[in-house]
Amino acid sequence: MEDSRELAGYQRAFLLRQAHRLKAVATVGKQGPSESVHRHVDQELDNHELIKVRFSDYKDARREIARDLSNQLQARLVAVVGHVAILYRPARDPERQKLHLPQRPRGDSP
Repeated sequence: MEDSRELAGYQRAFLLRQAHRLKAVATVGKQGPSESVHRHVDQELDNHELIKVRFSDYKDARREIARDLSNQLQARLVAVVGHVAILYRPARDPERQKLHLPQRPRGDSP
């Protein structure tokens, strides 16, 4: 993973398009992300790179909890849309990487 944890706007848009068809792989309940949810989300990031996590509560704290979860898992928080957070972490082995982030916006020439 690059040093910069920030995604460029065009990279975020690319990941949002990819995440549109995905279903949430985990639900964070009223007690916050449990250790088992944490392990499950970590494993799903290893398997899929891009996932959705649903929040069943936390109306005002969803973004903060999603940011904390992404930091703990060394993932990037793509977006929080409604009750769903979208997380991205590229595969640790480049040969297993499924998603390749665009390096510049479409239409830009070198």
